[in-house]
Amino acid sequence: MEKLSVVVNGMACEAGKGEILLDIARRNGIVIPTLCHNEVLKGQATCRICVVEVWEKGKKKIVTACIYPVLSDIEVKTHSEEIRSIRKNILMLLKAEAPESIEIQKLAEEYHAVSSSRFKVNKKNNCVMCGLCARACEELGSFAIATVKRGIEKSVAPPYEEPSETCIGCGSCAFVCPTNTIELVEETSKRKIWGKEFEKLECEVCGKHYVTREQHDFMNKKLGEEQELVCKACKQRKFAEAMIEIYK
Repeated sequence: MEKLSVVVNGMACEAGKGEILLDIARRNGIVIPTLCHNEVLKGQATCRICVVEVWEKGKKKIVTACIYPVLSDIEVKTHSEEIRSIRKNILMLLKAEAPESIEIQKLAEEYHAVSSSRFKVNKKNNCVMCGLCARACEELGSFAIATVKRGIEKSVAPPYEEPSETCIGCGSCAFVCPTNTIELVEETSKRKIWGKEFEKLECEVCGKHYVTREQHDFMNKKLGEEQELVCKACKQRKFAEAMIEIYK
């Protein structure tokens, strides 16, 4: 891979051609704030919080670091006065859209993004329409939720805004949501999400209820064979014990 010179905030960072700028920065301990970015579901670029200033061949441009591929030697500024001003305005909008989000409140405080009368506050919503939840469901293969409606009424919901027949209660959508908008209720043997209640099955080793029946059946069908009912912790413990036996 061709190596390039990437200087971020005065720090020289070695990078391969085509690498994503956010990955380069994080590998070198440089903090670029993100909201919609997820290591498993990369490339959303919807919140725009990760904007940075890039100088390439003497020209400046503002880019979103989470999707920007480095193709030549560049210099990057992640917290210039202009970038901080852009992030402040973005956060003022997001704060109005999701006023109860703790994650957005923390970022807003850092950038002194106070509430503004210019933006109408949506008190009944904390979703910033990043799309991570719908994408997680789609890539899993369940297709239980999607963006519905348009404009200011746009939202994420199951088809016809009724409990989805294809939802398996895995909770992936809630786990990737950056603003904790999706309500997931965990009980000992039950899980509730998107207006639907699921029975959780027990781990055959420790007895902990950990997976919904629908999720277990879904994985059996997808992998083409019956999966053992063993939770992640017990699987890891069994693997560790097996490795100990091998190296005795």
